[in-house]
Amino acid sequence: HEAPHGETRTFRVRVIRLNEPRLRTGRRLTEVHFTDGTALGVAKFWGARYLQRAVAPDAELVLWGRVRRNGGKLEIENAEFEAIGKDTDESLHTGRIVPVHPAGEGISPRVLRRVVHAAVTRYADQAPETLPEELRRRCDLMGAAAALRAIHFPSDLAEVEAARRRLAFEELLALQIALLLRRRAAVRDRKPHRYTEEGGLVDAFLASLPFALTGAQRRVIAEVRREMTSPYPMNRLLQGDVGSGKTVVAASATVLCVQSGLQAAWMAPTEILADQHYLNLRRLLEPRGIHVVSLASGLRRSERRERLDAIARGEAELVVGTHALLQEDVFFHRLGFAVVDEQHKFGVAQRAALRAKGHAPDVLVMTATPIPRTLALTLYGDLEVSVLDELPPGRTPVRTFLRSPLQRSPVYDFLRKEIEAGRQGYVVCPLVEESDKLQANAATQLRDQLAGGALPGLEIGLLHGRQSVDEKDQVMSAFRRGELPVIVATTVIEVGIDVPNATVMIIEDAERFGLAQLHQLRGRVGRGAASSYCILLSSATSEDAQTRLRAMVETNDGFAIAESDLVLRGPGDFFGTRQSGVLDLRVADLLRDAQLLEIARSEADRLLAADPGLRGREHGGLRGSLLRRFEDSAALLAVG
Repeated sequence: HEAPHGETRTFRVRVIRLNEPRLRTGRRLTEVHFTDGTALGVAKFWGARYLQRAVAPDAELVLWGRVRRNGGKLEIENAEFEAIGKDTDESLHTGRIVPVHPAGEGISPRVLRRVVHAAVTRYADQAPETLPEELRRRCDLMGAAAALRAIHFPSDLAEVEAARRRLAFEELLALQIALLLRRRAAVRDRKPHRYTEEGGLVDAFLASLPFALTGAQRRVIAEVRREMTSPYPMNRLLQGDVGSGKTVVAASATVLCVQSGLQAAWMAPTEILADQHYLNLRRLLEPRGIHVVSLASGLRRSERRERLDAIARGEAELVVGTHALLQEDVFFHRLGFAVVDEQHKFGVAQRAALRAKGHAPDVLVMTATPIPRTLALTLYGDLEVSVLDELPPGRTPVRTFLRSPLQRSPVYDFLRKEIEAGRQGYVVCPLVEESDKLQANAATQLRDQLAGGALPGLEIGLLHGRQSVDEKDQVMSAFRRGELPVIVATTVIEVGIDVPNATVMIIEDAERFGLAQLHQLRGRVGRGAASSYCILLSSATSEDAQTRLRAMVETNDGFAIAESDLVLRGPGDFFGTRQSGVLDLRVADLLRDAQLLEIARSEADRLLAADPGLRGREHGGLRGSLLRRFEDSAALLAVG
């Protein structure tokens, strides 16, 4: 009864009964109701036709899976189990710390356990030792053979943890060495281009902004300018919470690049974000005489050919697009600076491919999703890091409220009162995953419902991903001028929109959105001095959804939100598209092993400082491990 929600647990239970509820979908669900002597629970198995034959009432099972608490009831979905029987080697399976190995179809956990035990007994002592003895002693780590024996068949829980710590450290150390080698390789080349501060275009651009820079923006702009004017290429991560002003920092670097006779490129993960960057940068930079072009996917063939020619001739000074920038027919005349926005949605190879469009260009990676330090060290360990940790003056914290659909009427009454007071608001329609077309239809339907019901007589704007760049620009321009009091939108408004007079953000079916996405949407309000509000409408009752939405209500701190999101979803889901080869950790856990990761980083630095190519005899095992784990290690170590 004490098993915590969301964690994986193993139980020894007695089966009470089996049940097969009839479902409208036609899917087959078998429920196994059980007790462990302290509480009742139910394990759910989908499509498991064999269960009626394999499990009977009063049978004893070892049951394991992820615990869910649904209205106080304990559930385990997609559980796995093992019947407790009588075997000649029963001591291997009961009365001890019993390992649970993921068994495939056609082989039981008991059979697999016997196979693993035989393999460990026979071969563990032959496992190569990859960590130097001095390092193991300094970090208090088990040897490889002892760790392999203990991780499978430990004598006690302390031995399990010691073995896991050793194996996790080995993974993290290899990863940190690879990242440090990549960083060193990136700065070995001297870049062929030089930037000039002559002409004062950067200072004129910054002076033309209708707001004062924050201290953090001035500090990071100086860091970026200093590194760009050095002989070696910049590889820098720019982190900043919603509304901290990353775009202005990157735009100032773009101006420095263009005034020096070079080209710049901005790459975003989606057409929507690329369109928004294009519109914002055109508004910011074209008055300074900078020619900005977009490589959107919807261009006519003749129009695309025309823009490609302008890029190849160097006439297009700033090019904005998605991964379409990486296509073979895109040639830059002289690419000096590249921005990769929301980098976590790209793979490592895509960042390298953009860099290959020029010769050693400076690269600025930006993210508006604050990244916990453990993940920053893991995903971006090959980059220098700048953090915008200050919001512009005059911003007021956004007050966030969670309301049920039954309270929709007073919520929209509140929006109307804000509009009558001269303010503006956004309404975000429920997330529809299937297609842009369905999402656009959902937004249109919601706009029509509000016009005919909750917000009659008001002119309501509409923004969705099916609109052209010019259509979006017309709607947003009208909203900025105050001509539209309300916009109904999809997540196209997630980033890059700054209207200080907008004070209300209503998000319908908020449980459908991820935490980071909710935080980004909330960041569209609170951009002026007036009190601002984010209202989450949700009927969700699950513990996961409630935990996520409560986190939004309790804090405006993007880094705290990111930590909560990481705990709820894990590092793979947190980043959506996983980074190639980076998060494939079999033992290490980036949440649990944060301190171990810091130690691994420090030890990686120490090892490469003493032996840059890991050629010493004591480093042979570690070198071999790196070559097996990472494809580019051979090239990196050859010049280390």
